[in-house]
Parts: sequence; structure tokens; C-alpha cells
Amino acid sequence: MSSLWRNLHLSRAITAAAADFFALQPRQTLALCSDRRGFCINPNRQCSGKRYNVPPSAEFVARVSGIPTMAKLPYQDTAEGLDAAFVGVPIDTGTSNRPGARFGPRQIRVESAMLRAYNSGTRAAPYESLLVADIGDVNVNVYDLKDTCKRIREAYRKIVATGCIPLTMGGDHTIAYPILQAVAEKHGPVGLIHVDAHADTSDVVLGEKIGHGTPFRRCVEEGLLDCKRVVQIGLRGSGYSADSYEWSRAQGFRVVQVEECWFKSLAPLMDEVRNQMGKGPVYLSFDIDALDPGFAPGTGTPEIAGLTPIQGVEIIRGCRGLNLVGCDLVEVSPPYDTTGNTALTGANLLFEMLCVLPKIKYY
Repeated sequence: MSSLWRNLHLSRAITAAAADFFALQPRQTLALCSDRRGFCINPNRQCSGKRYNVPPSAEFVARVSGIPTMAKLPYQDTAEGLDAAFVGVPIDTGTSNRPGARFGPRQIRVESAMLRAYNSGTRAAPYESLLVADIGDVNVNVYDLKDTCKRIREAYRKIVATGCIPLTMGGDHTIAYPILQAVAEKHGPVGLIHVDAHADTSDVVLGEKIGHGTPFRRCVEEGLLDCKRVVQIGLRGSGYSADSYEWSRAQGFRVVQVEECWFKSLAPLMDEVRNQMGKGPVYLSFDIDALDPGFAPGTGTPEIAGLTPIQGVEIIRGCRGLNLVGCDLVEVSPPYDTTGNTALTGANLLFEMLCVLPKIKYY
């Protein structure tokens, strides 16, 4: 009798083990190239032996499940050990019109659940190339913009000191100033590709020198930019003077007004921009209001007749080969983004930025 019970228990154990094996086979297959946290690379690709963080595929894990980190990447507290990191700066204290950009990083993360591991257009494989994670948000002071800038600067000093490239989710465009302070401390004056409806080079607005309309004036004053390697793309709208971009040109910036972009591919422009930037360090700053509000209505200072999402992607893909040392996507305002499309567009543009960083592998 005892032998019969042993055989019965053994049979049940084998059956259960087999059932578990086949039920979990996709997850086990994925884990063949995983890191210790279970984030892994595509099982159809050959593994390099290096451990990377890769989002769980929606083939096996529902998009609506889990904590909404950027692209469903793992979260870690610091940039230590990372090649690139997504980081949020949730402020709109520097905004001059419609508020709400403080909620931008959160909504971009939610919409980023649609992202997959590979770039079908360029065949970039970022998660087989770089160790990437979401390192959360800078702890900003929503009551004090100057203190917030100090907090951002200190946070980014720590990030860039590790050798990690920050991919920032804004937040209003004020954040570019303290970020570039930290970046320039490490790399020296940097080239800048600034995609925006506005030049953001005002001196004083309502008596204040720090706000989302002034960051690049402050950067020039502090020597953070290599002015011969600065291009501003998509500028448009009514102005406070007949030539709103005179100051930019006087510094040596290349100004590409939106009228120069209408009805055409921007790939030829980016060929010229790459030559202008050369081999030196470059920072990419992309204000979502560069896009026409018909495509991206969820922003604080919309201007009609803007760039298309296709042109936005062309600009970012045109940065491939540059020595990018940081990128940002700013001014997503969820309260004015009733469909979520602005945040979704922002998430995709951030993914495109990841896909053009140095050392990215392409198939």
C-alpha cells in the first residue's frame, strides 16, 4: 500500500511539473538572457553575455499590469552602473501660460507602456546595447523655482558623474538651464539641438530671469553652450518685436524658422546639422510644442502651423552618430491632453532619443 501511495504521489508530481513547465515556457525562454531581476532580451536574438534591462514583452505581460515606469523598465534609485537613464522633472512653476506640465513625466510613463524593445524603422536595439533604467523623479520644490533649479542641478551632477546619459521627461522648459549647468560642468560647453516653437532666449519676463522662456539666455551668459554649434528648429508664432530671433543669430546660433520646414523632409537639414555639431558633446532639447497643436495639443503655449510628428522623428533620427550627452522632452501638459496622444507622442520621441545614443546596436 505504501508503495502504491509513493507511486501515485510521484506520478502527480511529474504531471504537475510538466504542466508548470509548459505553462511557464515563454517566461523561461525569455529568462535565458535575463538579468537578476528577470528583465531580459529577445529570445530570438543571440545573447552577448552582458546583462541588460529590457522591458517585459506585451506578448507575455499585459501592458495594463505593473507599475508604470518609463517603457516598463526596472526602477532603481540612482544612475550608478547605468549607461542611460530616464528621469522625470515634474515642475511647471516656470510656465507663463497654461499649467500642468508637472504631471508630464507621470503621464508619459503611463503612455510608454505601448513601447516595444526594438525600433522597427531604424532596426535599433537599445536594450541589447545599453544598460537602461528609470531612476524616478527629481524631488522638486513646487513653491520655489530657484530652489528647484538648485535641486535639479545637484541631482544631475550626480547622474552625469557616473557616466550615465540622462533622458529627461519634463516638466516645463526651465529645467534645461540647471540640467545644462550640470552637463557643462562635466563636458565643457556643449552643442545644442533645440527643437521648439519658441527661442526661449528672453532676458527678463515679469521681472524674473528664470522661467521657461529664459533658459538658453542664461546658458549663454554662463558659457554653457558652444554657440557656433547651436541650432534652433521650428521657431514660429507672433513675437514681441519684428525679429524675435535677432538675439539668437547674434550669438551665432543657426535659426531654422518653421516656414523653412513646411512641406518637406528634414533629413537634408539634419545632414547639415550633423556637420555643424561635429565630434563634440551635444545636448538635444525637444519642446513638444514644436509640433503643431493639431498633433500635440497637450502643452502650455501652443502655436499653430508647427512641425509634424514625422519631422520630429526625422530630427531625432538625424542625430544618429552625434556625441549626445543628454536629451530632454519637455512641456507635456496632461490636463490639456484629453486623448493622451501628446504624452504618447512624447514617450515615442524619448524612445527615438534612446535609439540614437552612442554605442547603440543596429540590425
